[in-house]
Amino acid sequence: MANSKLTTYLILIICSCFTVPSTAKTSTLVQEIKQQSQVQDKEPFVGVNLGTDVSDLLSATDLVSFLQVQKISHIRLYDANQDILKALAKTKIRVIISVPNNQLLAIGSSNTTAASWIDRYVVAYYPETLITGIAVGDEVLTTVPSSAPLLLPAIQSLYGALVAANLHTQIKVSTPHAASIILDTFPPSQAYFNQSLTSVMVPLLQFLSRTDSPLMMNLYPYYVFMENKGVVPLDNSLFKPLTPSKEMVDPNTLLHYTNVLDAMIDAAYVSMKNLNVTDVVVLVTESGWPSKGDSKEPYATKDNADTYNSNLIKHVLDRSGTPLHPEITSSVYIYELFNEDLRSPPVSEANWGLFYSNSTPVYLLHVSGSGTFLANDTTNQTFCIAMDGIDSKTLQTALDWACGPGRANCSEIQPGESCYQPNNVKNHASYAFDSYYQMEGKASGSCDFKGVAMITTTDPSHGSCVFPGSKMVSNKTRTVLNSTEVSGAAERLKFNTFHGCQISATTVAFCILLLIPFVTTR
Repeated sequence: MANSKLTTYLILIICSCFTVPSTAKTSTLVQEIKQQSQVQDKEPFVGVNLGTDVSDLLSATDLVSFLQVQKISHIRLYDANQDILKALAKTKIRVIISVPNNQLLAIGSSNTTAASWIDRYVVAYYPETLITGIAVGDEVLTTVPSSAPLLLPAIQSLYGALVAANLHTQIKVSTPHAASIILDTFPPSQAYFNQSLTSVMVPLLQFLSRTDSPLMMNLYPYYVFMENKGVVPLDNSLFKPLTPSKEMVDPNTLLHYTNVLDAMIDAAYVSMKNLNVTDVVVLVTESGWPSKGDSKEPYATKDNADTYNSNLIKHVLDRSGTPLHPEITSSVYIYELFNEDLRSPPVSEANWGLFYSNSTPVYLLHVSGSGTFLANDTTNQTFCIAMDGIDSKTLQTALDWACGPGRANCSEIQPGESCYQPNNVKNHASYAFDSYYQMEGKASGSCDFKGVAMITTTDPSHGSCVFPGSKMVSNKTRTVLNSTEVSGAAERLKFNTFHGCQISATTVAFCILLLIPFVTTR
């Protein structure tokens, strides 16, 4: 009997050491997240597209933790990946899911199939996972025109399934279009939808108007510039400050355009007005700039990508609207989060990402002062590299000093290591210089090496070679990723401490099962 009492006492102590989230608390949390989501989505935001043609993509859990570390609150998927949807639960990250083009036939021809799709990918996860929209297909009218007759039926079937689930006011249904569906985009006042698409666009826009859904547009000033070099200045494409004489002026409205994206958005508004639709807002589902290209893409550089995306973020968060509609600022999803190294040529196709697949920034954005969006800000992140035009002998002398008396860590530039290639003095010197510079805490004068080094905000990492300054950022991120303080996607068990020991609810439950036989009357 004494043993029985002692055992019962131990169980009571153990049971007092943990808490199990109650259903009521969970429900309250979900409701709070949902309400915050509805409020926040009324303000313009910057999100990111998540492509998955990546050779070593993070696991769903690590991916969501990475999004949280980077303060990314809106993402768009090109499918409805269930692992990611599950991992997003209770994170306050809002997601647009997609119906791939190859599923349009099944969904557009069967209400039952559409209802099953909504049950499987929406009802099963919402509202714990904040699904805000469904993108039906992607650039269907221009990439798979044979599927155009299926587009609106698929959208209507999915919307009908949302109505049946009473989710049609929270989750919007639309379809992303290529910019090429609009002709004569400048001046914007003369723009119009390709007339061969009128039979699809008119009922589609009427649907969007009736359901308070956005016109989704994929808008790339990069392509406008490349296709109109000599006509469209690079500065206008990159949101760079312009003198009044360099601003583009619409001769019909006399509105001044300081950047190409605003002109493209206003061209969409004018095109809709020409079809008697004036109450549908434009949502930019893709925009970005490649950081690397082949010989025919000389403007696909890290500096231009940094400039475009940094200025794009600031432009959206400034909430200044467009010249035609200053009262409306379109939200934008940057294309894209990671470089998709498995994409087919040209080279630029694999180099639109803000990050490499190992979570290292491709370049460091200048977004200081634009809220908390993205943690890879360049404000305090600099690197030390070899200057251009320095002869190899002089660089070799500086390299020898850095790796010798300077005590820089030069292990990564040894044969067979990740930064050995390209095997030249400039590359090796840049790595050694940055190692010394970071080791010295970026102190004044630590990036000089008798005038052969320079400070840059562009991350010199390449491929699997991660420079010391970038490793510092990556390590900070990895520390947070591995910390239980980061809110995980699935609900975590709570831990309490008992005499310095952490006991999980699962462990305690197992212990109780083992102890139950000793509590029985003997």
